Amino acid sequence: MKVIFLKDVKGKGKKGEVKNVADGYAQNFLIKQGLAVEANSANVSSLNAQKKKEEKLSAEELAEAKKLKEVLEQLTVELSAKSGEGGRLFGSITSKQIAEALQKVHGIKIDKRKIELEDAIRALGYTKVPVKLHTEVTATLNVHVKEGN
Repeated sequence: MKVIFLKDVKGKGKKGEVKNVADGYAQNFLIKQGLAVEANSANVSSLNAQKKKEEKLSAEELAEAKKLKEVLEQLTVELSAKSGEGGRLFGSITSKQIAEALQKVHGIKIDKRKIELEDAIRALGYTKVPVKLHTEVTATLNVHVKEGN
């Protein structure tokens, strides 16, 4: 029997795949558990429509990420911190602080986990920080750390 998998089934198939499985396995396990549906023409056409919808959504996300990249690369996030001799900071600037400053000053909400800061910023001056907006889009954000109180 041909079935369309609605969820990933270990060892059998991934979500959205159409596969041929044993009739008893399909009837008694996959369909009963809601893991798959029979691959008739109506279900296949709804699967194709769903795939088109997902492709359209992913294309929109990619376009949005590219727009946000252009905006971010024009910005400079300014943070102030106490520093000692030679411009070395007391403490450090983390991705959380950068995300909060972006939200507060520029109104751009970015998850701190998307800011790919290898190690916290520990010195005054300008630093280029990569921000992963999408699997295919990475922006570079300028962060300026200046002497503060």
